[in-house]
Amino acid sequence: MTNPEGLSARYTRFMHLVHARLSAMARPATAFTSTPEPRTIGSFARGRQLIAGNFLFAGRLITSSDAQIWSLGARDLSFTNELHGFAWLDDLASVGDIAARQKAQDWVWLWISQYGAGRGPGWTPDLTGRRLIRWINHALFLLRGQESAQSAAFYRSLAQQTIFLSRRWHKAGAGLPRFEALTGLIYAGLALEGMSQYVAPALKALDKECKLQVDPDGGIPTRNPEELLEVFTLLTWTAAALAEAGQAPSEAHLGAIERIAPTLRTLRHADGGLARFHGGGRGLEGRLDHALAESQNKLRQADGLSMGYARLSAGRTSVIADASPPPVKEASINGHASTLAFELTSGRRPMIVNCGSGANFGEEWRRAGRATPSHSTLCLDGYSSARLGEAGQGGRRQEQLVDAPTDVPVQMSQASDGLRFQGGHNGYVATHGLTHARTLELTFDGRGMVGEDLLVALDAPAKRTFDKAMDATSLQGIPFRLRFHLHPEVDAAVDMGGAAVSLALKSGELWVFRFDGSIELGLEPSVFLEKKPIKAARDKTDRSIWGRNGVCDPHPVVFGQSAGFCDGDPRPEPR
Repeated sequence: MTNPEGLSARYTRFMHLVHARLSAMARPATAFTSTPEPRTIGSFARGRQLIAGNFLFAGRLITSSDAQIWSLGARDLSFTNELHGFAWLDDLASVGDIAARQKAQDWVWLWISQYGAGRGPGWTPDLTGRRLIRWINHALFLLRGQESAQSAAFYRSLAQQTIFLSRRWHKAGAGLPRFEALTGLIYAGLALEGMSQYVAPALKALDKECKLQVDPDGGIPTRNPEELLEVFTLLTWTAAALAEAGQAPSEAHLGAIERIAPTLRTLRHADGGLARFHGGGRGLEGRLDHALAESQNKLRQADGLSMGYARLSAGRTSVIADASPPPVKEASINGHASTLAFELTSGRRPMIVNCGSGANFGEEWRRAGRATPSHSTLCLDGYSSARLGEAGQGGRRQEQLVDAPTDVPVQMSQASDGLRFQGGHNGYVATHGLTHARTLELTFDGRGMVGEDLLVALDAPAKRTFDKAMDATSLQGIPFRLRFHLHPEVDAAVDMGGAAVSLALKSGELWVFRFDGSIELGLEPSVFLEKKPIKAARDKTDRSIWGRNGVCDPHPVVFGQSAGFCDGDPRPEPR
C-alpha cells in the first residue's frame, strides 16, 4: 500500500511543485481557439448557499457572510481538494446572476494571485485537470466584464496549468485521478491557442487507460459505481469536445463508453440513483441522466453480473446486491466488506440501504462505513467479511482490504413467481469455518421479496475450524446479526407483538417485514452517511431491523408481501 507520508509520496509532491514553478515561467496562451460547450452540472441551491457565505465541502459546513473561499483554511485533505478542484464553480454558474459571477471572478483571480505561481496544495495532476475543465467550461461566465490585464492573467494561468499537466499527468494515480488529468489536458489542448501539441499524446495515453482500467464488461477495478460514473462522464465530455473540434474519438475511447453505459444502467436504482457500494454515493443529481444522454448509447446489460453486482428488477422495485469478491490491493483503499449486502428501492423511495462512505466525516467514520455491520447483510460474531490492512504511518490511513472473500459463487435464475438470486462467500471460513449463503427472490410484480440466509460448514477442515470456534464459547453458540439498514425517510414500527416490522414510505406504500425461526427481531438507531452523518433517535424513522441468535443454526429470514429491513450499531468497528 502507499504510505502518504513515505519517501516516495513526499518526493512526488515535491516534484509536482517544482514543475508547477517551472510551468509558471512558460510562454502563455493568449486566447481560446474554441470553447467547449459547458457540460458540467451544478446545483442552484448550493450556488445560492455559497453566495450567502455557507461553505459546505467534504461534509463540513463553515458559515461566514464576509469570508472569501481561500480564507477558510485547510480542514483536511478532502476539504482542500474540493476547494482547489473548483467543482463549486459549477454551482455558481448554475445561479448565473451578477452576484454569482462576482463571487466566481473574485475567487478565481484570487487563486491565480495566491497559488498561480506554483504554490499551494492544488498542484496535483488530478486537481489541475478538474480545475482546467471548470475554468474552460465557464470561461465566458468568468471573463465577462473583465479588464484586459485580468483576462491576460486568466489565459496565462490556463496555459501554465496545461504545461504542468503535460509534464505530470503520468504521476496521477491509476483510475479516476488519471482520467481527470488527461481529460483536463485534452480540453486545454483543444481550447487554448498554442497548446494543440499536447492533444495527440494525451489521447494516446487516454486510449491506454481505457484499455487498462475499463474491463470487457464495463467495470473498473475499484468496483465503485459512482467512480465509474465519473470516468464515464469524463470520457463522454472528451468525446464531445473532440467532435466539436472536428476530431473523431478513437475506437478504444468509444469502446469504453459503449461498455460502461449498460453497466451503469444495471447499477442504477428505480429512483435514478446509483447503488452505494465500495465508497461510492448515489451520484450528483442529474449527472447520470446527462452522461447517458450524451453517450447516445441505449444498450442494456444482459442478465448476470455487472461489475460484480447482481440486479433484480420487477415492477417499481429494484434490488442490487454485491455479488463478487471485493476489490484488491491498491483498488481496495476505499473498498468495503460488503459481500452479499444489498439495497432495495421501491419507485422513487430508497428503503433498504447501506450506511455509505464515511470518508468525509473523519477516519473513525470512514473505517466504520467500510465494516460489514454498516451494510445490509449478515455479520458473524462481530467480524467483518474482510478486514482492513495495517495503516500507513502518519497522514490519512490508506488501509487495503485483506483476508477478504475469494470464492463468491453466484447464480441468477427464475423462480416460480419471480426472479431469484443465490450467492455465497467464504469470508468467515478462516475464522469460524462457516460459509455465508444468501437467497433473494423478488416477485414478478415487484411487491414481495423473500430471502434466506444460511451459515454452513462445507468440508472437514471447515468443520474442524467451526468446532474450535464453538469450543471457544463453551458450546454456547456463535452470535450473528442480520442487519437491514433503512433509509432515513422510512417510518418503521414493530408490529404483531414483535413478529413483524411495518415500513411506511412517503409515497404511501406500506411494506411488512416478517421472519421465520427463533431469532430475536428489533429496531435500533442507524446512520446514513451521505451529505452529513445522520444518527436517528429512537422516536425517529432512521432505524434498522436486525435479527440475532446465539447459535449458527440456519434460520431463514423471510421478507414478506412487501418486505422491509433495517440495521444496528451506529459506529461498528471492523474486526
